Amino acid sequence: MTDFDSQDTNGEKTGDDGTKLHILGLFVGFVTGLPQLIFPIFAAFFGTRGSDNPLISIVAVSAVLLFSLFFRWLSWMRFQYHIGEYDIRIESGIVSRKARSIPFERIQDVSIEQKPLARLFALGEVKFETGGGDGDDAKLSFVSIEEANRLRELVKAHKSGRARVSHSGPLVPDADPAPIFAMDEKRVFVFGLYSFSLVIFAVLGGLAQQFDFLLPFEIWDFRHWIGAAEERGVTVDNLNGIGWAAQIFLALVALGGLVFIGFATGIIRTVLREHGFRLERTAKGFRRRRGLLTLTDAVMPAHRVQAAVIQTGPIRKRRGWHGLKFVSLAQDSKDETNFVAAPFATLSEIWPIVHAAMIDAPDAQTRFQRGAINYWTIQIWLVVPVLLGAMVALMIWADATVLRAMSLLLILAVFMPYLWIDWRTYSYALDGNQIYVKRGWWNEKLSIASQIKVQTVEIYQGPITRRQGLASVNFGISGGTLELIAIPLETAQTICERVMDQVAAVDYARVTASGSRSL
Repeated sequence: MTDFDSQDTNGEKTGDDGTKLHILGLFVGFVTGLPQLIFPIFAAFFGTRGSDNPLISIVAVSAVLLFSLFFRWLSWMRFQYHIGEYDIRIESGIVSRKARSIPFERIQDVSIEQKPLARLFALGEVKFETGGGDGDDAKLSFVSIEEANRLRELVKAHKSGRARVSHSGPLVPDADPAPIFAMDEKRVFVFGLYSFSLVIFAVLGGLAQQFDFLLPFEIWDFRHWIGAAEERGVTVDNLNGIGWAAQIFLALVALGGLVFIGFATGIIRTVLREHGFRLERTAKGFRRRRGLLTLTDAVMPAHRVQAAVIQTGPIRKRRGWHGLKFVSLAQDSKDETNFVAAPFATLSEIWPIVHAAMIDAPDAQTRFQRGAINYWTIQIWLVVPVLLGAMVALMIWADATVLRAMSLLLILAVFMPYLWIDWRTYSYALDGNQIYVKRGWWNEKLSIASQIKVQTVEIYQGPITRRQGLASVNFGISGGTLELIAIPLETAQTICERVMDQVAAVDYARVTASGSRSL
C-alpha cells in the first residue's frame, strides 16, 4: 500500500493541484535564457536608436525583457507535476494544455543537472528518460536539490518494488558506494594536456561572423589589417630588414603562442567538464558525477549497455591511456552520444568496469582477422585514374603549372598510405558470446558487443566487391552498429547464421531487468 499525501520539501501543501516548480527557478531560467534574446534586443536597440530621445531605446529593450519574463511567469504558473501511485504526470501549456504521464516502470534514468546559477540557489534540473528514442521524455526546471534527490529516490523505490513508499516525507538516499573509477585533479590536468584544442578560434570566428555589423570595419578585409600594420611602421621591408634569425624567432614565438592557446583551451575545457569525475556501480546501474561549474549526476542502468567502445590514440597509447564509452539505448540524448564511463584510464582500470556491464575482455584465444586486402587495393585503382585525368585536364585546359600537378601527386601519395594504414589497423573477431571490431590509427577504437544484443544482421555487396567474392556484415544493435568489412561471402554467411543461432536460443522473456546473464 502506498501513501499519497503529497507535499513538497518547502512545506507547501499541493494535494490534487500538483506541485509547482521552485519560484527561484523562474529567475534562473530567465537569466540563462538571455542569450536567446540577443537578436531581439539588438533589433529593438538599433531599430530605435535613430530617435532623438535615447530613453526610447531603453524602453524598447526593457519591453523585450519584460515580455520574455512575463511569458516565462505564465508558463511557470501553468506548469505542475503530480506524483501518482503508478506514474509521474506533468501538465504544462499556457493556451493549449498538455498532460504527459510517465509510468514508473518505464523510467530508465533520472539525472540531475546543476548549472552555475542554479547551484548558487541550490536548485537542480531533473530529467526523466525512458529510452523510447526521444531523449529526455520530460524535465523539471527547476526544483530544489532536496526535491530533486527525493524524486530520484522515489523512482528508485517504486522500481525496486518496496512495499511502502512515502510521498510526503523525505526519502533517505542510499549511502554512496565506493567508486569503481575516479579521477583526481592531477589526472584531470594530464587529460587536459592530451585534449589539445583550437576550438577557441572557431568560437571567436563564429562570433565575429555573427556580430561583424557592430564593428566599425570589415574584420575579414585583410587590406585594412595591412594598412593598420603599415600605420604602425610594420612593412614587408621592415620584416626583411631584421634578418632571418629574427624572422625565425618571431615565427617560433607565434607558433609557441598558438600551441599554448591550444593546450590552455584543452585543459580549461577538460577541467570544467571532468572535475570531480566519479563512477559508481549501484544496484540501479552506473552512476556518474562530474563537472566544475555545471554539475551533472546521471545514472544509466546496466541492462541498457549495448556495447563497449575503448578508444585511444598513438600518443595516448604509448603512455597506456584509454577511454571507455558505453553504447546505450538512448543515443539521441542531448547530453552526449554515448555514456562516458572512464574518459582517461588505464586498461587495468577499464576492464573491471567493462565486466561490471556484463561484457568480457578478449582473451588470449581470441583470434583477430584482417579484411581482404583486395578491398583496399580496389579503392586505390579507382582513385588513380581520376587523379591522373584531373592532372591532364589541368595541364591542357587550365594552364596548369608544375606546382598544381605536384599537388595532385601529393594527394595520391597521402591517399595510398592512408588506405594501407586503414587496412593494417582494421581487424575483427568473434568468440562464443561476443563480437569484436578494431579500427583506426589516430582514433583507435575497439568495439565489443554481446551477440545476444544483436537485433539485425545485414549482408551486402557492392558491384566491385561482388566480383571479388567479398561482402560486408552489418550488425544492428540499439544505439549503434558494428560492421565487418571485406570478408569472403561464405565467411559472412557463416557468421550471420552463427550469430542468429545465438540470438534465437535466448528466451528474452526470462531476461531480468537488471541485465543478469541467467537466461
